[in-house]
Amino acid sequence: MQTKREVQSSVKDESLIEKRREQIIHGAVQLFKEKGFHRATTREIAKAAGFSIGTLYEYIRTKEDVLYLVCDSIYNEVQSRLSTSMDQEGNVEGLRTAIDTYYRLIDDMTDEFVVMYQESKSLPKDALQYVLKKEMEMVSLFKNLLGACVRSGELRISEKAVDMAAHHVVVQGQMWAFRRWALRGDYSIQDFINLQTDQLFNGIVKN
Repeated sequence: MQTKREVQSSVKDESLIEKRREQIIHGAVQLFKEKGFHRATTREIAKAAGFSIGTLYEYIRTKEDVLYLVCDSIYNEVQSRLSTSMDQEGNVEGLRTAIDTYYRLIDDMTDEFVVMYQESKSLPKDALQYVLKKEMEMVSLFKNLLGACVRSGELRISEKAVDMAAHHVVVQGQMWAFRRWALRGDYSIQDFINLQTDQLFNGIVKN
């Protein structure tokens, strides 16, 4: 089983570590988006976060640690926001709510999603394996909801189709992060959610 990567810190105060790492993540996301992971320096990350290079190294050890923290923050937020939906009784309305919540999260964290998918290949092997595992857990959240809808009789699709539909939900949501530059002029996030959800449940061919 792939375990969570431990990012070492010389600071013992957990609340301070969390606060400083949030600052690091926020500063690094914009820097990685503008310059790319390899061109950004740790000194630039420290400046973007609002403190010195010495302070930065109290909370991380390598630049790869920063990228890992960016990726992990996304999955933590997904889990946090979707936890309520996951506890609901499995039905189509609950699935719609979960999709709405997830897509709005992507709207809120567009830059983080873009950085994660563009730069995660630069992570060390153990960190990359953990990130890929968390990605599959995100798919599983929707697979479980879809499966519950099948068991309740609200959806009539095969088990294999459930798996594909779960991947579809996740990837189509991420499309908002990667293609928002082309869509933003014509669609609001609400339009995007409505259209994507309608296509998921009804398809694109009229019967």
